[in-house]
Amino acid sequence: MELIDLSREIHHRTPAHPSHPPVIVTVWNDHEEVKRAGDTVFTSKSLSLSISDHSTTHVDAPCHFNPAADAPSIEQVPLEDFYTEAICLDLSDVPLRHQVTVPEMEQALARSGQEIRPRDTVLLYMAVNERLFGSPGYLEDFPGLHVDAVHWLADHGIVMFGVEAISPAPAGEPNYKAHIACAERGITHMECLANLDRLIGRGRFRFIGFPLRIRGGTGSPIRAVALFE
Repeated sequence: MELIDLSREIHHRTPAHPSHPPVIVTVWNDHEEVKRAGDTVFTSKSLSLSISDHSTTHVDAPCHFNPAADAPSIEQVPLEDFYTEAICLDLSDVPLRHQVTVPEMEQALARSGQEIRPRDTVLLYMAVNERLFGSPGYLEDFPGLHVDAVHWLADHGIVMFGVEAISPAPAGEPNYKAHIACAERGITHMECLANLDRLIGRGRFRFIGFPLRIRGGTGSPIRAVALFE
């Protein structure tokens, strides 16, 4: 069995989407604070985290992009949606800011030698982290899906798809259209994934990425993992 971590570290000022609050990590108490009870001396350390439910590697809940009153929040999404069969497509040659088309998706799928099955998770490697992470361009220069490609994935019956960037489509109108398409088609997506290059050429795997049980959550950080038997 092999586990590949597809998650980013959570740390102070982790790069975040500009429409969400920053990640703030501070020390709440540390080992310099001594507690005594009788003859026992004890110290402990803990951190305080202030984060959005869309911080770091995370999944969007339907209620994030779907204004319908009955759109599920994150704790209402079935757990089996986060434990699925999966494939990863290599789109690392697409230009920055590019909207990936349906023919490009079809070509990437053909190159992979795989098929998309109903209830799959499909991860999309666009080399965003290698090209942009840690630079100002990470927040605005990333490529992503054309809205037609989102519908193409939905036509295959997927549960969700995942990208390395902070949004599933390039910033601005393409990103809005991609989110609206997810609402229309009843699928969702993950953002800010890592290490997708380690999945290329490996075939099918088990995807695991359970969210936190946030009441009314519009999304949740996840510990995304690929499992190869």
